[in-house]
Amino acid sequence: MSKSGIPDKLTIEQLRELYASGALTPEAVVDGIMERVQADAGMNIWITPPTMESVQPYLDRLKGTDPESLPLWGIPFAIKDNIDVAQIPTTAACPAFAYTPQEHAAVVQRMIDAGAIPLGKTNLDQFATGLVGVRSPYGETHNALRPELISGGSSSGSAVAVARGHAAFAFGTDTAGSGRVPAALNNLVGYKPSLGAWPTKGVVPACASLDCVNVFAHSLADALEVDKLARGIHESDPWSRSIERSVSKLPNKVVLPSVKLQFYGPYAAEYEKAWEAAVERITKLGVAVEYIGYDFFSRAAALLYDGPWVAERWASLEPFVTANPGVTFETTERILRSGASGKHSAASVFKAMHQLQQYKLETKKLLKQAVMVMPTCGGTWTREQVSADPIGANSDMGRYTNHCNLLDLCAAAIPAGFAADELPFGITLFALAEEEALITGAAEFFLTGECGAANPPIPNSVTEQAMVPVAVCGLHMRGFPLEKQMLEHGAHFVREAATAAKYQMIKLPTVPAKPGLIKKGNGGHSIQLEVWEMPKGAFGAFTALIPAPLGIGKVELEDGTEIPGFICEGYAEQIAEDITVSGGWRYISV
Repeated sequence: MSKSGIPDKLTIEQLRELYASGALTPEAVVDGIMERVQADAGMNIWITPPTMESVQPYLDRLKGTDPESLPLWGIPFAIKDNIDVAQIPTTAACPAFAYTPQEHAAVVQRMIDAGAIPLGKTNLDQFATGLVGVRSPYGETHNALRPELISGGSSSGSAVAVARGHAAFAFGTDTAGSGRVPAALNNLVGYKPSLGAWPTKGVVPACASLDCVNVFAHSLADALEVDKLARGIHESDPWSRSIERSVSKLPNKVVLPSVKLQFYGPYAAEYEKAWEAAVERITKLGVAVEYIGYDFFSRAAALLYDGPWVAERWASLEPFVTANPGVTFETTERILRSGASGKHSAASVFKAMHQLQQYKLETKKLLKQAVMVMPTCGGTWTREQVSADPIGANSDMGRYTNHCNLLDLCAAAIPAGFAADELPFGITLFALAEEEALITGAAEFFLTGECGAANPPIPNSVTEQAMVPVAVCGLHMRGFPLEKQMLEHGAHFVREAATAAKYQMIKLPTVPAKPGLIKKGNGGHSIQLEVWEMPKGAFGAFTALIPAPLGIGKVELEDGTEIPGFICEGYAEQIAEDITVSGGWRYISV
């Protein structure tokens, strides 16, 4: 606790407990926050900081209201200054651009309706164009832990406000990584929902077709509390869409880059070691891991600033920039004006759109029922170093983030330890838009060793059924043609495994070719396979689909346990090719 009596880190859960016990009131919390804001004034966190005059109406409306009736009763939050709050100027970090909205942005209104207290407007990279947090006429936002370092952007003030105990959560925006990079650099969770899952009505557009509102919080549980209330179509928002986030669950696999990643900045070596430690931890979680090349995602990311989407930024801001020469940051204006380049013709837009559509198709294949994990950023710099190379540093900060919204992915940036003293390291989990439950489940598992802690599972007829393990060694494995039969019968992948060294594998002369697993009385080898689980009620119908000479019997694993799995009748050995030396069906050409 600080001298003001409020916790150093403000969380939704703790504030609820303190309010319920009578130890604190919302008024006392706001008083303590304003003391902190004044003490941190030199860190350039706020553009319009909280005042008792601006906050009092929201405190007054809570009086006489049952705290149990409002899920965010008395919870203070901050808002990035490109998101509207009624009667407070929206500047987008450009004083000449400022206007005073008469109504709240859709997500802000939903928080207020839930009892939350909007505090004020936070600093940002001007027009949300940047990932470094230094491109603002209101000053460079300092890192929450080490003031000489960058805070990350563009949602710099929102992240640092949460990290410094000025708010329990804060809204930022995320087009290219602005809701994830500042989370990593300030040791926070940054949750970026799928495109359109939260309305963007009342948000100054950066790149309207790709913009998301995101939340910064100290925990995933708090971020998901906000998500429940912010999510949903808004009838006045043409970009919003209905995407439900179901109960958290583990993915079938975790996808990691097969190539050695590049790290940058003065702490590159420390970041690389922190990434290696995170990978080691991921591989020990018990979830299957697959390694893929990252070049594909880099090519998709390049479309954001090297392709015509930069012209979308220019389309939004051209009238203001051309009418007000010299009022924007030089670096910001240079980036925006690049959207007016002659190379961005109508034909180039459609070519890029068609290319991106192909990338999206490939992404859906790669990440089906999977979560990809990457470092949120590969390094950091001092604010002085970024001033010397503003474009290069900013480009590096987006190296592992820019692909996200273009490919219609959701993302959760979470803490993953420290690279050095007071130098947080973070990873980001990515999944397909309709599979947000996978990033929340995987994030919970990484952080706590449990899945469902932040979002308890809802009992249903499938989850309540007993599950039967199934050893799968051929066309029913992940990525093969009959995997769909497993999924249709409610099965899910558990792990990769191997048989005891007692088996022969043969290649049956069928169309398509199939493997057969035969247990030998003497000799034999260990064969790689997969272990799945299937609801007991579906198991009988599934086994009825298996043609002779294949069937289901007991398969002995290398640890000595026996589970149901695919076996083959011994007579088939006479008509088939022996492929035992391959070690498994994945390792042969069929």
